Amino acid sequence: MTATVPATAALALGDDALVLSHRLGEWAGHAPVLEEEVALANIALDLLGQARVLLSMAGDEDELAYLREERAFRNLQLVEQSNGDFAQTIARQLYFSTYQQLLYTELAGSDGPFAPLAAKAVKEVAYHRDHAELWTLRLGDGTETSRERMQRACEALWRFTGEMFQPVEGLDADWAGMEAQWLRSMTDVLGRATLAVPEGPRTGAWSAGAGRQGLHTEPFGRMLAEMQHLHRSHPGASW
Repeated sequence: MTATVPATAALALGDDALVLSHRLGEWAGHAPVLEEEVALANIALDLLGQARVLLSMAGDEDELAYLREERAFRNLQLVEQSNGDFAQTIARQLYFSTYQQLLYTELAGSDGPFAPLAAKAVKEVAYHRDHAELWTLRLGDGTETSRERMQRACEALWRFTGEMFQPVEGLDADWAGMEAQWLRSMTDVLGRATLAVPEGPRTGAWSAGAGRQGLHTEPFGRMLAEMQHLHRSHPGASW
């Protein structure tokens, strides 16, 4: 690990991508239509690629992914939330990919250690965001049932969105400016989808920034056990 690559930032971004990749991968064989199963799998693979690069900046990527305990992960609480129904998956993706596009756009224009990754990833993330936005519009402005579920999903996940804009050590970004842009974007997209912008607080469980401190919500422990089971059951094994 060189001094020019902040481990804290590499872990935070890498864990975000790794955990959300696993969550999206859980849709394999369960997506509403075949085309959507392929789309979610492709987004998951994009995120996994980002995670591998970022975690390798901080150490051994396999050890970091499969041998750390829950409290050692630094991902946002948002990305660890269960898939729920399809509407909840889309709301989670809309919130996160909009944030990630804003962050990577800033990092790509910098001369920092994450600029090369961000310059490549921002193109992938633009697709992730477009995909989530199109589904938000389709569900929000669809049937009464789809609109109700999409609204419920947006409200359920809203309290986890404030953590995205808590400063991360080693990342030089305009956090307040990004948050303002994110809120404007959400107001625009949800408005066009005939959905109301949630009015509740935007802080996660326990405190803002809890996930970055290693404090996670109940769904994360079960997900992590599943993700790490094979590696821990066969230590040292290789394909």
